[in-house]
Order: sequence, then structure tokens, then C-alpha cells
Amino acid sequence: MLQDAAAPLPDVVVTAARLPPAAGEAAFSVIRLNPDRLDRATRLDEALATVPAVSLFRRTSSLAANPTTQGISLRAIAPSGAGRTLVTLDGVPLNDPFGGWVIWSQVPTESLSGLDIVRGAGAGPYGAGALTGVIALRERDGVGGSLDLSGGEYGGRRLAAATTLGIGRLALTGTVQREQSDGYIPVRGARAGAADVPLDLATLSGAIRADVALSTVTALSLRASAYEEDRGAGLLGARSSATGQSYAATLSRTPSAGRPGWRAQVWRRESDFANTSVAVAADRTTTTPANNQFATPAEGWGANLAVRRTTVPFGGGALEWELGADARFTEGETRELFRFMAGAFTRDRVAGGRTSVIGAYGEGSWTTGPWLVAGGLRIDGWRNADGRRLERDRATGLATLDETDPDRSGEVLSARLAVRRALAPGLAARAAAYSGFRPATLNELHRPFRVGNDLTEANAALVPETLQGVETGLSWQGSATTLGATVFWNRIEDAIVNVTLGSGPGTFPRAGFVPAGGVLRQRQNAGTIDATGLELTAGHRLGETLTLDAALSVTDAKVDGGTAAPRLTGLRPAQAPVWSASAGADWRATGRLSLIVRTRYESRRFEDDLNSRVLDGAITADARAEWTVRDGVILYAAADNLFDAGVAVAESGDGVEGYGPPRSLRAGLSLSW
Repeated sequence: MLQDAAAPLPDVVVTAARLPPAAGEAAFSVIRLNPDRLDRATRLDEALATVPAVSLFRRTSSLAANPTTQGISLRAIAPSGAGRTLVTLDGVPLNDPFGGWVIWSQVPTESLSGLDIVRGAGAGPYGAGALTGVIALRERDGVGGSLDLSGGEYGGRRLAAATTLGIGRLALTGTVQREQSDGYIPVRGARAGAADVPLDLATLSGAIRADVALSTVTALSLRASAYEEDRGAGLLGARSSATGQSYAATLSRTPSAGRPGWRAQVWRRESDFANTSVAVAADRTTTTPANNQFATPAEGWGANLAVRRTTVPFGGGALEWELGADARFTEGETRELFRFMAGAFTRDRVAGGRTSVIGAYGEGSWTTGPWLVAGGLRIDGWRNADGRRLERDRATGLATLDETDPDRSGEVLSARLAVRRALAPGLAARAAAYSGFRPATLNELHRPFRVGNDLTEANAALVPETLQGVETGLSWQGSATTLGATVFWNRIEDAIVNVTLGSGPGTFPRAGFVPAGGVLRQRQNAGTIDATGLELTAGHRLGETLTLDAALSVTDAKVDGGTAAPRLTGLRPAQAPVWSASAGADWRATGRLSLIVRTRYESRRFEDDLNSRVLDGAITADARAEWTVRDGVILYAAADNLFDAGVAVAESGDGVEGYGPPRSLRAGLSLSW
């Protein structure tokens, strides 16, 4: 008997259109952050930094970091301003289409239901950009919401809210965040001068998502978002701003016994970035304009399709497989004024191009008894096209540099294979091997940039960097205690590194004049980077009132510059510490009062590729007290960098250090419903 087409559908729970987690992920190194860890951080990158060896390029947060240094990397193999980690929100890449970095203010922590950190190169469904792993964000589901309102020292003010409303088979999710800060001065002590000013900040972001349950197993999600931020760079006359918007449509069907599931997704991102840089006088009393990157329009768009079949009987166990394909395209350019002389910029520059990556993959996992075996294979074709760089004299209009870069393309084969075995109740061992790749961004290919008196040249001849790695680990989960250990070895080939070419004062081809105290670098595929590491995690719950956790990461990374950069051979990659550790305690002191403490330690790291500028190790502590007024209403007070540690985050060529945030007190109100 046919069902009446007009008959109502059974009651359904409306969620975002996404496939459930793949069974094979359990065989790899995955760390999950729950909403409690996220909600207590004001910025998403600060929540991620509670995991050792997960950090932005520089040792600071998005409170003060220039967007070009907000690229994130997993494991201290070789941090990069562009980032060597793919960040997705329900499958849509969040990495900037021009620079690869992530504007973290576009995703308030209140908007997320959780995230997974997949350490190790991500082949399979992730593809391009997942060189050291993937951070997969999940936007909130379920009716309800939360709001955070806080204020603190240095003019800090923040309002963030996220809510989901359900109307039959329709759910609407909206998020908004507004944050402002008068900022702190990064250069302190006797070296600071009148040219050193606060790192002020103003951000605004918002998103809306509509989810429609077309049936009990099929869902459609439509999402739109936008962000803008404006920030000071810590020097008189130096500022940056970033704007962007994104759109995505996702249609999915949940897999079931005897029937495959699938997901089809299309997305588009638009961004723009402006940045002014200055040259600093030796006594740091004045600055002179050096570059005005007044616009960087960029577009990224793509699509992906995945088909998954679960619980297929095979060989006495259960087989799960997934086939998919994806494509990503970017286009953008930088528009700049430079060569400041006699009170005016005398040159202008337009440089940019297009990139694309198209790939297909197959993934599978097999479970039988205590065994889980998972693996995947994918092939990608990459292309850099329409590269150009035009520099003109503003007085005459004549070209001083006119370059057209040859198109470049190639293919990359990547794979991963892992096995996991349950040894006893709660105890499991695993081993994995993997490879991945990251194509150069438009920023690395085409945009030269300046920070203070240091210049870095672009390189349109860059090819994708690739990574191969192996690891093995043990994990134990008891009723109150969890323990984990992983040992890994990774190698990055054709690593994209900022290589020092010379120091100022002096004039160099293409780059022009480098002032005293500055250096000239260029992005190059500089040999290989080998890294061996150990990761330890532990957690323990004492009754219902006290939870403890700790983690340690040790990474020994070395560069082999080969013939391309022999001076780098035997040195450590820039911005890569050997040791990093974190520990935390969450104590429910009374029925209403909770006390939370977190500490983080990081050993020294080097500012530059030649290991000549040393940033000393540092330890910081954050504390938070929460008072539950009633269910869903919490008052809190927090102290970031409780002991006011001086954390060096940068050092110029003439030895002037910049520091991270000093101690900052704030208080706020948190509501949930």
C-alpha cells in the first residue's frame, strides 16, 4: 500500500546536515574538546592552546596577533604564518582564501557544540592543507542558547550570544559576537619609546543557519556569516583590518543498515585585508610609513561530495567505506603603496593569481572483535595560474617591475593506514602511517611583506610541501582516570620556509632598500624538516567535585636545507619549541562555587630561521571563579596570566623584544537556556 503523499512526516529531531563521525577515526590520534572547555575561553584559539603543541605561528593569541600570524599548526614541527593545519566548520574550510590563516573572531566559542583535533596528516576526506592535521569544528545543535557578557582591564568588553529555535521541521541558529579592547603595549621597559602604542582591537561577527528536516534521515542546511575586525599593530601608524563573508549549502542523508548515506556541499568565501607597516627609528621615538597594503580582495569557493556505507558484513566483522571528491578554488591579489620618500609613497604594486586543487578519495574501516583497521587513499591535482606582479612609479606611471609567472601544476598522492586493538577493558594500542600535503597560499606565492625593518619576499615558484609520518600509541580509560601516550616521527619535504638572504642597510634586487637593523628573507622550498616527538595526556576525576588533567609534548625538529638553504642544516625550525605542557584543575568547592586553574609551559623557541633570535621559555597561569546564581545563570571572575609573566613573542633584528599580554582581570555574566 502506498503512503499518502499528504500524510505528515513522523516527528524528527532537526540537526545540521552532516554525516556522523566515521568509525575509522578512533584508530588515529584524536583529541575532543567539549563545550565546557570551549565556553570558558573568550577566544577559540585560546581554547585550542590548552592542548600542548597546538598554537598560532607566534606565541600569542588572536587578542593581539596580526591576522597574517594567525595560522595554526598541530605539533611543534614547523609553525607557519599560513598555518599547516586545515580548520573546518561542519566540513567548510575556514582558512582564509588568500593567506591560509584563520580569523578566529569569526567563530565565538558559544556557537560550537564541540571540536575534534586530528593530529597527523589528514588524507582521506580532508585533503589539501591538512599537513599536520585537522581541527574539525561542529556548530551547535539543539534548541536553546547561551550568552556571555564581560568586561575587564585594558578596556576589554565582550558580548557573545548563540541560540537555536525550533519550529516544526525547521531550526534557526544565530550567533553574534562583539569584542573591543584598548590593548596593551608589547614593547616594555627601557627599550620602549613613543613609537610603541597599544594593540587595540575591535571585532564584530555574526552567522545564521537554517536547518530543514526533509525526512527522518535527510536534512538541508543553509548558512551565511560575516565578520570584520580592526586592530593596532603596536607601532605608531601601523594597523590592520580584515573583513569577510561566507555562504554554504549542505544536503545530507544519514547512513542506515542496508542503505548508504551521503553529503553534498557547496561553499563560497570572500575576504579582504588591509595592513599598514612602518619603519622604526633607532631610538623608537618615531616611525616612517613603509608600506600601505590598502586592499587584498580574495575569493574562495568549492564543493565536496561523500557517499558512506556502514555496517557491511565482511570477513566476520563490520566494514564501513566512504568514497568522495572535492574541489577548492581561490583567486585574489594584493594592492599596495610602497617606497616612501620625501613624505609620500612613490611606487604602487598589484600582485596575485589563482590556485586550485581537485581531488578524489576512498576511505574504509573494518571492525572485528578487538581489532579496528582503517585506511584511505586520495589523489589531488593542484594548479597555480595567472600569477602576476606589476610595480609602477606613481609619478610617471611607468612599470618598474612587470612579471608574469608561468602556470605550474602537478599531482599529489596521499594515504593513511591505522590499526587499533583493544588489549583489555579500557586499554587499547594503535599504530598509524600517513602522508599529506599543503599547497602554497596566494600570500606566499605573490605578496611580499614588511614587519618593522624586516622584509620578506614572495616566491611564485613554490611547490606544495608534503609530509610523511608514522606513530604509535597506548590509551587507557578507567572509571575515573584516562591516560594516553603517543610517539611519532614526521618528515616535511619541500618545506616552505622564510630563508634569510641578507641584512641591512643595503639595497637588494626586487626587494629594494632594507634599513639598518633589518633583514631580507624570501619564502623558499628549503629542504626537509624531520621531527620526532612524544605526547602524554592524563586525566583524573576525584568524586563529583574535582577534575584534574595534564598533557606534555616533546618535539625534536631539525632542518636539512640541502643545496637550497645549506645555512639552515642542523638548525631548529623558527617558532617551534621543544617542550610544551599544560595542566588544569576544576574544583566544585560548594554547590554554587567552582574554581578553575590552568597553567601552560613552553620552552624557548627561535624567532628566525638562523636561530639567532631567542625567545625564552615561559610559564603562564589562568584562574577563574564561577558562582552559580541559579540554573543557567553564572557570575564569574577571571585572571589571565595571573602572575604577570613576561612572555616574549617577537624580537626585532636590533634585539627589541615584544611581549604577550600582561596580567588582565575581567568579570562577567554567563546565561544558558
